[in-house]
Amino acid sequence: MRQFFPVEDLARDERFVQTNMAERMADTRTARPERVPKSKSRAASAKLTPERREASDAARGLMHGIMTGEIQALEGAGRTAHDFATGDGTNDTIPFALKLDMARQAWDEARHVEISAKLSDWMGTELGEFVENTVLFAAACSDDPILRLAGVNRALEGLAIDVFTQMKEFGDLAGDPFLEFCEDWMLADEVTHVKMGSDWLRRVTEKDPDRRAKALEFQQVVDKMFSFGGLRGDSDESPIALARRFRELAGFSDDEVEVISDMDREALDERKAQVRFAREAAGMQPEPA
Repeated sequence: MRQFFPVEDLARDERFVQTNMAERMADTRTARPERVPKSKSRAASAKLTPERREASDAARGLMHGIMTGEIQALEGAGRTAHDFATGDGTNDTIPFALKLDMARQAWDEARHVEISAKLSDWMGTELGEFVENTVLFAAACSDDPILRLAGVNRALEGLAIDVFTQMKEFGDLAGDPFLEFCEDWMLADEVTHVKMGSDWLRRVTEKDPDRRAKALEFQQVVDKMFSFGGLRGDSDESPIALARRFRELAGFSDDEVEVISDMDREALDERKAQVRFAREAAGMQPEPA
């Protein structure tokens, strides 16, 4: 079987519409924050709630993104199990026990794809109604398996913890027990996947601090890319909150979570500055504080 499969050759039928990150975030149906006055409480923040006027499209778009992400997570875990020879973790090899963990994750992701497809149908969404961003699988194409663990298991599966927590809460607020139960079930798996990535990254790089530093740097790059201009973070202006407790269970230290929170805050400030610049360039008045 072919090894090191490029993202451009992913098998997709005519229902899928693939795009890049910029086009994905330009989709007006994607979950995006409404402007919230600074005096508003957390309960009235930009988080996705049934009361928001675009809540239905935002929730369906997020669910569609989850489903395509689970497909790529399945493909990525399977490729990692297959692409590298069995060894001690050096010279482009991975321990056999890590292969087993990747195989277990592929099984979990296959179940998540099925659950997410049924949830999308339950929420009235057709496959291909929203675009697919293939950045997740791209993060699983590194020649270094430890970078794959950092980029996919720690960064992107860490984001999945935040997103699934958000969708679970949305299902509870919307009175949808099916959505709440399924997201809670998948959330438990995601915590396990992130924990596997955290444990294996530390074990394999125990005697190679330079390789560990490179992996963690790559993780930060992916985390920054998926901060979505501050759409994920601790701010009231961020619709997706950092699920700190679940990240702790998944092997993140308090310092690591703070680093992610800081990056999300910086991304939010950068996006707000870009909006101000665009309004000024268009001769528009600044938004009220």
